[in-house]
Amino acid sequence: MGRSFTSRNPVSAAMKDYLPDWAHPWLEVITLGLQIVLIILAAVLLRALVVRVIARIVKHQSLPLELIVGGRRFTSIFLFCAVVLLVLDRFGVSGTVLWTAFTSFATVAAVAFFAAWSVLSNIFCAVLLYTTRPFRLHDRIEILENGDKPGLSGEVLDIRLIYTTLRETPADKEATLLQVPNSLFFQRMVRVQASTAETAVAESR
Repeated sequence: MGRSFTSRNPVSAAMKDYLPDWAHPWLEVITLGLQIVLIILAAVLLRALVVRVIARIVKHQSLPLELIVGGRRFTSIFLFCAVVLLVLDRFGVSGTVLWTAFTSFATVAAVAFFAAWSVLSNIFCAVLLYTTRPFRLHDRIEILENGDKPGLSGEVLDIRLIYTTLRETPADKEATLLQVPNSLFFQRMVRVQASTAETAVAESR
C-alpha cells in the first residue's frame, strides 16, 4: 500500500493550520504535489550549480571542453534518476522493489540485446558480402585461424542473411555442409584460390 499523507504527517499537520476548511480534503494531494515540485526545483538548481562549477574548473585548468558536455550529461542523468526515485518514494514505492525490478529488467534486456546483436551483426555482414563480394558462389575459400593455420574450407554454395553454406569435401570422406556465420568472415582472414581470385578480378574489370 502507498504511504498515506494524513494529519499525522508533520508537514501536513503544519499546512492544515494555514489552509482554509475547503482545502482540508485535498491536503494529501496538495502536500504530495508541493513535495514533488520542491524535489524537481532542487534538482534543477543543483544541476545548474554543478554545471557551473564544472565549467569553471575546465576554464581555469585549461581542460578539454568535452568535459563540460560529459559532465552536464552525467549530472543530468544522475539527477533524473534521483528525482524519479524520490518521487516514487513520495508515492510509497519502496526502493528495494525498484532495485529488484531494475536488475531483473536489466538482465533480460542484456540477454535480449546480445541475442539481437548477434543476429543483426550477421545480417549486416551478409549485406557487406553481397556488396563487396570478397568471394562468389562456387568459389573455394578457406578461413584461416591464426596466421597460416588452416581452418574451415569448402566450396561456397549459398550466402544467406545469417550464415553462408560451404561444402567441405575431405579426402576419403563424404562431403559435408558447413554453415558459417557471416560475421566470421570479417573476424578472420579468408583465402581464395588463385584461379578464382584472378577470375573475379578479370570480371570486375
